[in-house]
Formats: sequence, structure tokens, C-alpha cells
Amino acid sequence: MATASETPVLDTIAAMTVDSVERCGLAPDTLLLTRIAALAASDAPPISYIAHIDPAIQAGLTAEQVQDVLVAIAPVVGTARVMTAAGNIAKALGITIAVADAEAQGSV
Repeated sequence: MATASETPVLDTIAAMTVDSVERCGLAPDTLLLTRIAALAASDAPPISYIAHIDPAIQAGLTAEQVQDVLVAIAPVVGTARVMTAAGNIAKALGITIAVADAEAQGSV
């Protein structure tokens, strides 16, 4: 049996992500853009995007590249999903910024 954790779901998702990255031959920026496209296509909530913000920054992705991915997938997944994805990405960024500000002020 695995070691007990206070965050078993998050731990499992993190382990799956690490395993996926290690087994994937895509460049980090391409991998993250592909994941963002998949999140948009699956109508993922903001929390799903939060897990990809720091890796996307580390991979050097720009807002324009993310916008380009949303433009590219719009004809396939539909405008409603793309607009929802854009809003959820904005919410995820806002949450990430709020958390970072709180940590910087020592209140988290």
C-alpha cells in the first residue's frame, strides 16, 4: 500500500504528470501547448490550467502562443469552448497572481 498523504489526489495527478513528461518526446513548449489545447477541448475548469502556468512560464511560452493555440482549435472544438477556455485561463492566472501576492506578504 502507498504511503498515506494529506493530498492523495493532487499527489496522484502530479505523479501522472511527471510520468507523462518523462515518456513524451515533445519539446516542453510543444507539450504544454498540446496540453492547453486538450484542456480547452475538454472544457476544463480554471484549476486545471493552474497546474500548467508555472511549467508554461519555465518553457518560455507567451500569451500570444496560447492565443494562437485557441485560434487553431476553435474550428474543431467550437467557439463556446474556446471562449470558456480563455476565461478559465484568465481566472487561473488571477488565482495564481493572488496566491503569489499573498505568499509575498506572508499571509499564506
